[in-house]
Amino acid sequence: MSEQISALVGRSYSGFSTVAEAGLVGMVTLRGDLGSAELVAAVLAATGCAMPGQRRRVVAGDWSVCWMSPDELLLVGPYASAPGLVDQLTAALEGQHALAVDVSDARASFSVTGPKAAEVLMKLCPVDFAALAEDEVRRTRLGQIAAALWKSGRDSGREEYSLVCFRSVASYAFGVLENAARPGSELFAG
Repeated sequence: MSEQISALVGRSYSGFSTVAEAGLVGMVTLRGDLGSAELVAAVLAATGCAMPGQRRRVVAGDWSVCWMSPDELLLVGPYASAPGLVDQLTAALEGQHALAVDVSDARASFSVTGPKAAEVLMKLCPVDFAALAEDEVRRTRLGQIAAALWKSGRDSGREEYSLVCFRSVASYAFGVLENAARPGSELFAG
């Protein structure tokens, strides 16, 4: 069996904020009726997370559940646990109109951290970052590609955002993020 490697093998860049490929991240897409009691119970049992509201993210332990569309969730957690999570959800939802798929190797994940992390993303995404709630998930554009992003942490004034895109465009995503984080290109003084 071949060795699993992330899209950019942990590549990172430190400018006025730090951009890093997050490595191997488990990601499971779950499609179905998000109002179904069976689906809600299956997600809770598998991840410990309650069903998120529209454009929201719920975190419990190692897993987070992100609302992606009216019939789609993205479950994010440990890479090695994703196949087992798919099996657990598939068994729990047998007979239901639902589909769980391990998309870990089809996606790339990045973090943007630092006191001006939002400025990096402001240059690339049509999102009002000042209004972005702590638990909000945004599907948007990152330059010329589709991406999803959310605030993933705030520690001592250090902002942190997580971003997910297709693995096939990981190099492009890293390149535009790296360029946007270059010292001297900050949007706001101070």
